[in-house]
Amino acid sequence: MSNNKHKNQQPVTGNYTMPAEWEKHSATLLAWPHNKGDWPDKFAPIPWVYSEIIRYLTQVERVALIVRSEKEKTQATDICERAGANVDKIDFHIIPTNRIWMRDSGPIIVKSANGKKAVLDWKFTAWAKYSNHKLDDKVPSALNEVWNLPRIEPTHKGKRVVLEGGSIDVNGKGILLTTEECLLADVQVRNPNFTRDDYEEVFEKYLGIKKIVWLGKGIVGDDTHGHVDDITRFVNTDTVVTVVEKDKNDDNYSLLKDNVKRLKAAKLNIVELPMPRPVIFEGQRLPASYANFLIANNLVLVPTFNDPADRIALNTLAEVFPKHEVVGIHAVDLVWGLGTIHCMSQQIPA
Repeated sequence: MSNNKHKNQQPVTGNYTMPAEWEKHSATLLAWPHNKGDWPDKFAPIPWVYSEIIRYLTQVERVALIVRSEKEKTQATDICERAGANVDKIDFHIIPTNRIWMRDSGPIIVKSANGKKAVLDWKFTAWAKYSNHKLDDKVPSALNEVWNLPRIEPTHKGKRVVLEGGSIDVNGKGILLTTEECLLADVQVRNPNFTRDDYEEVFEKYLGIKKIVWLGKGIVGDDTHGHVDDITRFVNTDTVVTVVEKDKNDDNYSLLKDNVKRLKAAKLNIVELPMPRPVIFEGQRLPASYANFLIANNLVLVPTFNDPADRIALNTLAEVFPKHEVVGIHAVDLVWGLGTIHCMSQQIPA
């Protein structure tokens, strides 16, 4: 790996757009789980959950899988083979990592009007909360040693911009969803002194965004302090699914109701997804949400929680994705890591 951090880095040449997640992928990026501290006392099933996700993904597209060593590659290959995944469709990348949340530490791939791709290498600071992120921050540049695409480090006011992929969702046609809680609050501050206008400039310049829909807060238990991919997602260019809570005594009730109000004001078509009953482990409420699904080629993988609402959520998503196979993935163990299927993955557009 090159020690030159600026290798392949190029200035922004304009007109890049972030494709919508349902646009064709060349692969999905994952990193093999290894940090037992993310799933204390519950790590044992996690590699098997990953292998199940990889089993489904390798039926429809390639998987770019980050491992930390040849030994870990061997272990991952063995587990995936035993789980029935097509290991011939896994491209391994040996890169050291702190954690595996590729939605947030991985690159965002953008495309120009003529279809040329570029890697956006945002600064990653572990949700402005944890100190162990230096290796994760280097993942996009390390991957690009192989991909060799133009690599852009987004900057604003003379500083690299901190951004996690889970804090935004796009429709591929110039509209972006995010939350005030994540980007504008005075807790877990990603970019000190950034205003709405600053983010609007950044998103227009680097992602081709013309309109931002600012939601209020994320769900209770969200370690990231308000990621939008746990609450509201585009399913086509003018339609979103958004989670709602029917129990007026639940802490999520009011904040999710406010988000629906904001979506209506933005004149988007709205499809409601239920929330599962609270998922509690060791007295802690976990960020269990059906909105944390991953859209792959002709496939949608949805976290499920042994809950009666699982069936409603899967049926709802099957209706909005009629050309996709919609599959539930048991995520009661996975969500103890404070994230599920969307958090752990990042699409690589074709």
